Amino acid sequence: MTDWSAPIVVVPGKVSLDDLLQVLAGRSVVLDPAFWPRVEAAAQIVAKAAQADTPVYGINTGFGKLASTRIAPDKTALLQRNLIVSHCCGVGPATPEPIVRLMMALKIISLGRGASGVRREVIVQLQDMLARRVYPLVPQQGSVGASGDLAPLAHMTAVMIGEGQALVDGKTVSGSEALAAAGLAPLILGPKEGLALINGTQFSTAYAISGVLRAHRLARAALVTGALSVDAAMASTAPFRPEIQQLRGHAGQIAAAATLMALLDGSDIRQSHLEGDERVQDPYCLRCQPQVAGAAIDLITQAARTLTVEANAVTDNPLVLVETGEIVSGGNFHAEPVAFAADGIALALSEIGAISERRIATLVDPALNFGLPPFLTPDPGLNSGFMIAEVTAAALYAENKQRASACSIDSTPTSANQEDHVSMAAHAARRLSDMADNLASILGIELLVAAQGITLRAPHTTSAPLLAVIAKLREQVPALGPDRYMAGDLASAAALIEADALPAAAGAALLNDPFPRLD
Repeated sequence: MTDWSAPIVVVPGKVSLDDLLQVLAGRSVVLDPAFWPRVEAAAQIVAKAAQADTPVYGINTGFGKLASTRIAPDKTALLQRNLIVSHCCGVGPATPEPIVRLMMALKIISLGRGASGVRREVIVQLQDMLARRVYPLVPQQGSVGASGDLAPLAHMTAVMIGEGQALVDGKTVSGSEALAAAGLAPLILGPKEGLALINGTQFSTAYAISGVLRAHRLARAALVTGALSVDAAMASTAPFRPEIQQLRGHAGQIAAAATLMALLDGSDIRQSHLEGDERVQDPYCLRCQPQVAGAAIDLITQAARTLTVEANAVTDNPLVLVETGEIVSGGNFHAEPVAFAADGIALALSEIGAISERRIATLVDPALNFGLPPFLTPDPGLNSGFMIAEVTAAALYAENKQRASACSIDSTPTSANQEDHVSMAAHAARRLSDMADNLASILGIELLVAAQGITLRAPHTTSAPLLAVIAKLREQVPALGPDRYMAGDLASAAALIEADALPAAAGAALLNDPFPRLD
């Protein structure tokens, strides 16, 4: 059983998405003590370089276009402090606390690899802030994912040194007040430490990891709502046969079809119309679920692999090679892998919603729903039923379609053309939160509509797993009779989707299937 009060001991290079999911849910982290010697060795190499005559970028020089400007050893602390406050240029709403918490944990993991040259005290400050729930107020906008997430990470670092603002118990206070309330002192940054803290992809990666975890849950839920729609539409399960999927070979498609077959196994509705049904084929939104959902699952799974690597990566600059004693400049701060992963997740979220919306439209349309009343109301005309719920699903899908355009191709030069190609990873990752919200509502509407359709098929019944799902829904939302205020119904259904309640209700049919794990 998980002890949520205990921090996760992170081993850089081996941190899993399950670990990071727990951070999002509220746990703090501490670095595996085995990594302290390497951290301290790298810090000693940086300290020596700061006192030397040879220019080393970011240690005894300015930054970016100002890299040719030498900085005297006695100005090192001021250089790092100025770097942080000058980069606190974020705007927009505050980043949600779970994302800030994950960003801080990812920075601990990255610095803990012992290639950034920071002192032990820097990592300990982050660990203590996490443990005592001191969360920097980080504006969401301002990063282009180039030299890392400079502005967001600067706002995080500002609180570490007693500057900026923080959230403590839901209240906004100054960084110095937040540290004092937690019994912590402001950190005085040493050579390279400010640069190490703001170079990196941790802001973008935190948003992207939250997005991929939500996308995975929503893809699972979509298989449940899709199976419900199949029975509500009295559609065929023949397209889900494993032989068809094996002939193509995509892992996600095979897993999606197996899940649909398991969910629909034993349905009386399906058996009731095997004879006398003149339809030869169902619409694509029903028949091609394995192909579409499976492709989305494969995209999500690949993105998860990329983001797991990134979560364990060293992404600042320059880097310290402890074995040789060298300090070398590179480009690990460029967030192109994160941007590509987030773009893929966005495509998956959009397409899962697109095909779900088409299933909703099919079920409310009397020309397509095989004998169900218009808009699934027992008394159409006097009642509108699910007419406008379907319109809402269409509106949300349209928003997601607009947001799914690739961000990674939208580079714009910055910093006097020194940073002349940027990833836009922060844009790519941040939009996933809104897209996931929209998809949860779309799937919630499909849950309501499909459950209503199955109810109207009485006395025929669906399978045991899907009956359990409908029973879970009916604990909060009764079947629709006469028209009623529906906004609350939509909110309750979306909450069930977000809580991963549908797979849990379906039981072994979904939870024991070959659905790919992300880690």
